[in-house]
Amino acid sequence: MQNSRTSLDATDIALLDAVQRDGQATAQQLGETLHLSPSQAGRRRQRLEEAGVIQGYRARLDPDKLGLDVQAFVQVQLARHGAKEGTDFARLLRVRPEIVSAWTMTGEADYLLRVYCPDLAALNRLIHEVLLAHPVVARVHSQIVMDQPKADAPLPIG
Repeated sequence: MQNSRTSLDATDIALLDAVQRDGQATAQQLGETLHLSPSQAGRRRQRLEEAGVIQGYRARLDPDKLGLDVQAFVQVQLARHGAKEGTDFARLLRVRPEIVSAWTMTGEADYLLRVYCPDLAALNRLIHEVLLAHPVVARVHSQIVMDQPKADAPLPIG
């Protein structure tokens, strides 16, 4: 297996830390943080974007203010594991907006889904009318999030 890791120096790591915390930081602000000129900071950021280390920038929205009051993690076990079944289930994951992220897993569950729904009835419909109704799904186990004592954090890059 080929190592795809990008070589980073201490300034690159500091820049990545800064943009993880504020993706809208200007070259001027990054330069001040990194003790570089704005043009140097901008070139470093551009190099990391072109290398694919920085994949993009997103706004972080408050699900409560959007009426998404139920967050859950849903484990899905498939009945069969062929290429067609995997492709069909992956297609379902892509078209359901309430499924915000999905991982394939080792262990008993094949997939772990993170979902946001407006209420428990919507979560129930997703589980029973969408996931369990899919022909390849054998079992679903859901866990409703009560609280999130640690928010999604920047990656540990230092």
